[in-house]
Amino acid sequence: MTHDHHHEIPRYTAEQTARALNPPAGRNGGDLVVETLHGLGATTVFGLPGQHALGMFDALRRSDLTYVGLRVENNAGFAADAYGRVTGEVAPLLLSTGPGALTSLAALQEAAAASSPVLAISSQIPSAGLGGGRHGYLHELRDQQASFRDIVKSVHVVRAPSQIPSAVAAAWESALTAPHGPVWVEIPQDVLLKETTLPLVTAVDATPRELPPRPELIAVAAHALSHAERPVIIAGGGVVRADAAGKLRALAEKLAAPVVTTFGGKGAFPWEHPLSLQSWLEDRHTTDFLEDADVVLVVGSGLGELSSNYYTFRPRGRVIQIEADLGKLESNLPALGIHADARVALSALLESVTARTDPAAGESARDAVRTVLAKVRSRIDAQDLALEQRVLASVREALPATSPSFWDMTILAYWAWSAWPGPMHSGQGAGGLGYGFPAALGAAAADVTKPVLAVSGDGGAMYSIAELATARQYDLPVTWLIVDDGGYGILREYMTDAFGETTGTELARPDFVALAESFGVPAVRTSPEALREDLSKALAAPGPSVVVLPALLKLFAPTHLPTR
Repeated sequence: MTHDHHHEIPRYTAEQTARALNPPAGRNGGDLVVETLHGLGATTVFGLPGQHALGMFDALRRSDLTYVGLRVENNAGFAADAYGRVTGEVAPLLLSTGPGALTSLAALQEAAAASSPVLAISSQIPSAGLGGGRHGYLHELRDQQASFRDIVKSVHVVRAPSQIPSAVAAAWESALTAPHGPVWVEIPQDVLLKETTLPLVTAVDATPRELPPRPELIAVAAHALSHAERPVIIAGGGVVRADAAGKLRALAEKLAAPVVTTFGGKGAFPWEHPLSLQSWLEDRHTTDFLEDADVVLVVGSGLGELSSNYYTFRPRGRVIQIEADLGKLESNLPALGIHADARVALSALLESVTARTDPAAGESARDAVRTVLAKVRSRIDAQDLALEQRVLASVREALPATSPSFWDMTILAYWAWSAWPGPMHSGQGAGGLGYGFPAALGAAAADVTKPVLAVSGDGGAMYSIAELATARQYDLPVTWLIVDDGGYGILREYMTDAFGETTGTELARPDFVALAESFGVPAVRTSPEALREDLSKALAAPGPSVVVLPALLKLFAPTHLPTR
């Protein structure tokens, strides 16, 4: 019986063996962490030092890794999340024990919801304190892992230096296996500080596992799509994460199928394509059209609250759902569920479906798209929303085409989910405040050659003010647009609609321009009329900048609620 060996162990030369036998002195468990990260291909790490984690941070000094330190662990988590989103690579996040680790939880929840490959490596109290006793160590938790298990994809626990390379590699592989997601490694303080004579960590193998679709399911899906008269496609964030936009476009064109992208899937399909229904998912005209399809192909979406127009979407046709996250298969609607990576599944479908060659079918699909978009446009135009549309258009015109944008949970972002014509990143997965600015810093750290835009409201901005110091310290090219409406604007709208008055939504806030300038960050107060020019100037200038827009923006009326 023969064994197929996928991994040949390289034979070491005499010189390499000599190096392995005589590793440099002065290394500790922290060195094993950074050497493993480097061996896996990491170039940049995010984090914040703490007493128990100092072994890792000291080791950074001896490594080629670039360290970007933020001022709050949660913001460091948001920065790592964005780095993972824009590069598709693992973003290491170094944290201390207890309060340091716990402060990152909301950011890790966002990374989990958005399938961002964040590798959090946290310290732990000394080994002597482990085992369930209550010893009263600084930062001690009864069960630190338990706080992370509900949020991350996988937990990897280290108790000895020799476990470090394998644990970090296993976590790396988990983070990059579809669906991508955050993972967590825990290493006690004494293990990080312990001197090691182990050889330098060199090549480390952590290839993510493939997630191919089952062929019989592809055969059934291809048959249904090939015989559909009115097929439509809903493209979610899984298409973007799998880098499968090209395959999706080829399939849509082959089937003459209109495509709508979810808010997390923006950029999965060209905005101005004749088959593009864009992203007007919170519009009943879009929902009605999707319900009328005879086959609905959902790729890389769980059809959650926002993607289903608040669970009002009730398709009458057959649903085929391709999803890498097993728990999302048929979680909201009955479907032919195909557990697979979007890219691999779309490739298989492309090979298996029969093209719709009847020119009338294609023309009919394009007409239908034009009709739906015209209805959406007239519904928006019937509301008094000229200011909002103008502000969003000004932001779009000011931002260079290749620059990424990161949006906090704020009214302008709610507009952008539906109306922004292309890729954008927001904190809508978990929906916590404070995402926009630290995320933009993480993306800028990944590529300092192009400006990055962050958009926040004044409420969300207050979560991230400390990171103005980070932006200045690393001279990152991030322009932060703060829309100042004196409170939590979206909650103000929700409360006024629901209760007729507000509680807790009105906020005292700083002079954001003066505050930014106190950090050495240039800032300007603008108006809707001057926004495009002021924002263009700020984005064109090197380094960080702040643009403050005092404005009370309104959201377009929802269509999922019964009309009053």
